[in-house]
Amino acid sequence: MTQSHPDESGAVLGPDARLDRLEAQVATLAEAVRVLVRGLENIPSQDVPPEEAARGARLAHELLLSQGL
Repeated sequence: MTQSHPDESGAVLGPDARLDRLEAQVATLAEAVRVLVRGLENIPSQDVPPEEAARGARLAHELLLSQGL
């Protein structure tokens, strides 16, 4: 029994297309994590404005939304 894997439009994806889609999603998630880390990488004991962390979180969220994740 095989499973169908439709994309956002409902079209069934083949194995190569599914792998390409998965690779793109992983790359997007990795970039979102990098953005979050940059926003949080300062030492908490330093005088770092909380806006830096908030900006990193917002950018990561926007990145994920733009890719439909």
